[in-house]
Amino acid sequence: MRLWTLLYVLLLLGLGFSPEFGASLKLPFAVDDLLPVLPRQISWPVMNSFGKAVDLLPSFVGTISPNNGSVKWRGACFYGNEARMELTGGDERGLGGGVIYLKTADAHSYTCMDLYVFATPYRITWDYYFVSREHTYEFKSWEDPAELEYVKQHGVSVFLMPSGMLGTLLSLVDVLPLFSNTKYGQDANLAFLKNHMGATFETRPKPWRATIDPNDVHSGDFLAVSKIRGRWGGFETLEKWVTGAFAGHTAVCMKDEFGNLWVGESGHENEKGEEIIVVIPWDEWWDLALKDDSNPQIALLPLHPEIRAKWNNTAAWEYALSMSGKPYGYHNMIFSWIDTIGDNYPPPIDAHLVISVMSMWTRMQPAYAANMWNEALNMRLGTEGLDLYEILEETEKRGISFDELLTIPENDEWVYSDGKSTTCVAFILQMYKAAGVFGPVADSIQVTEFTIRDAYMLKIFENNQTRLPNWCNNGDDKLPFCQILGKYRMELPLYNTLEPYSNMNENCPSLPPTYERPTHC
Repeated sequence: MRLWTLLYVLLLLGLGFSPEFGASLKLPFAVDDLLPVLPRQISWPVMNSFGKAVDLLPSFVGTISPNNGSVKWRGACFYGNEARMELTGGDERGLGGGVIYLKTADAHSYTCMDLYVFATPYRITWDYYFVSREHTYEFKSWEDPAELEYVKQHGVSVFLMPSGMLGTLLSLVDVLPLFSNTKYGQDANLAFLKNHMGATFETRPKPWRATIDPNDVHSGDFLAVSKIRGRWGGFETLEKWVTGAFAGHTAVCMKDEFGNLWVGESGHENEKGEEIIVVIPWDEWWDLALKDDSNPQIALLPLHPEIRAKWNNTAAWEYALSMSGKPYGYHNMIFSWIDTIGDNYPPPIDAHLVISVMSMWTRMQPAYAANMWNEALNMRLGTEGLDLYEILEETEKRGISFDELLTIPENDEWVYSDGKSTTCVAFILQMYKAAGVFGPVADSIQVTEFTIRDAYMLKIFENNQTRLPNWCNNGDDKLPFCQILGKYRMELPLYNTLEPYSNMNENCPSLPPTYERPTHC
């Protein structure tokens, strides 16, 4: 208790809460030098008191590549810094890795530190330095040939972070293995979801692949996909964690006038590696799913017969074809998750970490950043063409916080530079709106505010197990829907329980592990 009392007094004095005494006291260190040893719950509020939101952003130091010699800069703690990079020999995949040699000198105090993030478009990692000497940071292996080529051409981007973020980054260390396309990576994903969300991953009876009769599948039947391995498995695990969804991707079944079965999907990777909206034959989609090395677990959620009876198939097809070929809805992807100031961020994530990641990606991939959030933030401000830093300045002028800006609801009618923006689940729900699923409340629902969890909670699906196809679940009678692929029994908590209502899902919390929400948020 004495240590915390001392730290508290020092913070009071250093922050100027006692102007008569604190102003005359000269401390042997700067107040922010203490931030790395403080809990995140204390360090972030302290940093917030130092200045504007823009002051807390990562500072871009430069890019370090094998071809550009050394880079020099002045840090927050160490005023003399120099770094260079060398590639290392090939690994079993022939890609090799790299080593950054970073020399620190001229620290301004004995207690300070510098915290750095090293980033490429394929990874974000970090390290921190207390001591004046030459440090090394090793990339043991590049993710794929594209990352190696990027590093050769553009280098690794280096960002100086506010030192108070150390606790946040350290507490995210269990995230790193999630993206490994190995059994170890898959086990890491399962363990993460068990520990953070209470998932069980019970093993299903064999066979783990259903023999599907297309005659039993109908227009509007919902496909819930859960990937648990590799890059997409890692991304989906984090998406599940922050939103509370027990699936990470979705698609929808469609029948044409001849009875042929198709799949509509936002987020289908084309031959150029672009994520786009498609309508493709069922057999093609199913074959890709069976070959997917992310080990997808897939469930079919049939619509309720009463919903199916009012389904306008012509309108559904018109909508799907009008969107076919357009890009995936990156513009509003994160905004379906963030509804509240503080009740959508599972610790240690918060709005500050979100803006830090935005800032880094803005520097490395400006076009990507504009696509992911700049246009959407401009929509919320009623502005055009502002970049992230100009957006922050504008929020300051208007007296609103960046946290508040993120919570402004998306509007289905907003048209971005590449058209209307729909994520995988928003594409399906927009089709549902067109087909009449939402009835009289359709015009008062913004489906771009829905997460995957919000979608499968809708009370629109089959609720009578005896009406499920006989090939469903291979005799496993525990599920109220059809699992058609996967070793592990899929869980969709609160499945098929929530009647649609006006302004649905515009102000809902989503904190783990229970993800409780008010009735009509």
